[in-house]
Amino acid sequence: MDILNKSIFEEQINRENSGSAKWDKNSLTSLYGREDILPMWVADMDFPSPEGIQKALMERLNHPIFGYTVPSETVFTEIQSWLKDRHSWQIDKKWVSFSSGVVSAIGTTIQAFTNPGDKILLQSPVYTPFFDMIKNNDREVVNSPLIIEKDRFEIDFNDFEDKLKSGVKLFLFCSPHNPGGRVWTKDELLRIGELCEKYDVVIVSDEIHADLFHTTSKHYPIGSLSGKLADRTVTLMAPSKTFNIAGLQASFLITSNERLQKKLQMAQTKLAFHGLNIFALTAMEAAYREGLEWLEDMIGYIEENIKVAEEFIAAEIPSLHVMHPEASYLLWIDCRDLGLTDKEIKDRLIHQGKLALEPGSKYGPGGEGFVRMNLGCSRSVLMDGLNRLKLAFS
Repeated sequence: MDILNKSIFEEQINRENSGSAKWDKNSLTSLYGREDILPMWVADMDFPSPEGIQKALMERLNHPIFGYTVPSETVFTEIQSWLKDRHSWQIDKKWVSFSSGVVSAIGTTIQAFTNPGDKILLQSPVYTPFFDMIKNNDREVVNSPLIIEKDRFEIDFNDFEDKLKSGVKLFLFCSPHNPGGRVWTKDELLRIGELCEKYDVVIVSDEIHADLFHTTSKHYPIGSLSGKLADRTVTLMAPSKTFNIAGLQASFLITSNERLQKKLQMAQTKLAFHGLNIFALTAMEAAYREGLEWLEDMIGYIEENIKVAEEFIAAEIPSLHVMHPEASYLLWIDCRDLGLTDKEIKDRLIHQGKLALEPGSKYGPGGEGFVRMNLGCSRSVLMDGLNRLKLAFS
């Protein structure tokens, strides 16, 4: 892929003193015990958001009144056009509702479709808030662990079905997968749908990384594959990871099932959620209207970063192994051949390499001995991080 605007991804923007959770020294000290470390942990990028989003926000700022707001018709139109063009998914405006973030949406769906004590299925290792939201809402975690075959995550469908038949009410699905970067095939998605239909389980599909599939992959929204699947699925999406605007807290939920829609509306009413703020809606509309060229360039740059990281680790740190990501800008690194505990891995990274990565144990069973590295940065920062990774395990 030819990257038309490579320079914007090479630029190193100082994010200190900007309220950045990733770069704030107090945040790093709180989480890692020191401030003099390179942060490559939390999943936001160091790239400037698309110029179209910046301009749209500035234009809205030029209007001096920031009162109560409602989504314009064009917000829905841009969402519909984006899903049709990028994912071949034709949706109705009535299927869309908003949330202040995908994690908030997960909490809302848990409250809408289950009761305290109900069983909710997930597949570890997986995004940490899946566990947190189930436990914080007094539901029971049921885990069907992913297995590694040929250096990528696979679903153990025998175990998956055994867990579903135990009385599971809801399946929390991560697609594409975080932290492994796996893009699920159409056959895998249809098999999931068949089993969830067989055991009458609602699917809540976190597809926040949906737009970040690489040029060798293709993401399919699970709710787009059949009418039956759509009828039991709530899909969670957002422009936040795609366009690096997570701080604006804008996401949306999609379901064609009117019964599920009503339950979602009731749950949001109980939480006193009445909609997104002015700037979230402005950024969302601009992202989907004007962000495609930026996104394609960014994915091309990330693919180059992945290639650099994989080649460096293979040559310079051969005791580590990389799970090649099919989507997103996150790298799942296997450190198990080092023979170190998770604490020893973390201590070496922090105190020897002065590098902040996400420990794999955060992602539940199966994450032990792994770390997650954020490659959404300039090439020079990436090389700094890779040399620190090497130093940590020298």
